[in-house]
Amino acid sequence: MSQYPDLTPRQAWERLESDPAAVLVDVRTQAEWSFVGLPDITSLGKQVVAIEWTTFPEGAPNPRFLEQLRAALPSEDAPVLFLCRSGARSAAATATAAAAGYAGATNISEGFEGDLDEHGHRATNGWKQAGLPWRQG
Repeated sequence: MSQYPDLTPRQAWERLESDPAAVLVDVRTQAEWSFVGLPDITSLGKQVVAIEWTTFPEGAPNPRFLEQLRAALPSEDAPVLFLCRSGARSAAATATAAAAGYAGATNISEGFEGDLDEHGHRATNGWKQAGLPWRQG
């Protein structure tokens, strides 16, 4: 667990559902959004904010991350929930956002695809395994 709050994917869904101000920011890459899928929160009347934490295919840090976050979420008071594949990039994004003044920055542990199992597959936990809505490409 990081020094910032963590929520499971199910808890994140409940927060998004119960708090009209809560925002979901997916920090994976464009390739992951296109080929792996995206959370679908349209039933909550919301859209996912997609901002790469690292660029694809370089894997370099996105130098415009905070600029893009501020453009998408000008209010630093909104609860902002960060999601990546397994919770590592989103933990870094959470820490960066919190340091920049986003008091409600929260990491979604387990991420979209979850942790690796004993066979090296991501199939044990995460947004998709929790049965939460998502869409392909």
